[in-house]
Amino acid sequence: MCYGTRVVKKAKELELFYNVERLYGQMKPDAELTYNYANGFSHPNMWIIPQEKPKNMIPVMWGLIPQYKKGSDVKTYYQETIRYGSGLNARSEKLFDSSQYKPSALTRRCIIPVDGFYEPHTAKKNGKDFKIPFYFSRKDDLPFNLAGIYAITPDKMVTFTILTKEATPLFAKIHNRKNRRPVILTDDDIDVWLDNSLTQNDVFNVIDDDLADTSINAHPISKDLYKRNGEGDRPDIIDEISYPELEITY
Repeated sequence: MCYGTRVVKKAKELELFYNVERLYGQMKPDAELTYNYANGFSHPNMWIIPQEKPKNMIPVMWGLIPQYKKGSDVKTYYQETIRYGSGLNARSEKLFDSSQYKPSALTRRCIIPVDGFYEPHTAKKNGKDFKIPFYFSRKDDLPFNLAGIYAITPDKMVTFTILTKEATPLFAKIHNRKNRRPVILTDDDIDVWLDNSLTQNDVFNVIDDDLADTSINAHPISKDLYKRNGEGDRPDIIDEISYPELEITY
């Protein structure tokens, strides 16, 4: 599951790439929202491009709160749902079945621009499971267009989640316990994903036709990513690290 991302491109770079204009809401107008490691469980604000304002990017909290919950209960909701991922990811297969996702599936889709993201690989060390973090990025160094949905609570709090799907071969090899991957839109499908005319079948067709494994780099990085003192939020955290326990090619 995608619980950690990296966003280092400045807001102006994202505006130019996506041909959008940022809206700050209640944030300071010089806010950049950049992270070497954005840990989803800290529920950071990140830029999204929303279907309802496709020519803008807006700051939104990561961790979907259903439209029928109050935003004032956000801490309690995240604590109660932590075992299920605190709204950070949503299974795309359930988009039109879940009461949490269905209200957003046709009218509140979004794109989450990130430079990369982190997933764990489970290896064996002395007969015990050993987690090795991997960093994923695009081979052309352009932003990943992560597909998501967002919701607005009765008290007008906006939150988003990243959609996931069954793992493709690269992800099945690396993210080998969960066997999932984020839905990564191709550049050609950016405008399509935000189109109000999409039907349920259209939505699933876009998800099925997302970015190919051949366009993605992945390599192991330092276990410092998992330290609780924030040591993973540093520029060199994405440097490749060699692990003797690692028995796969990537």
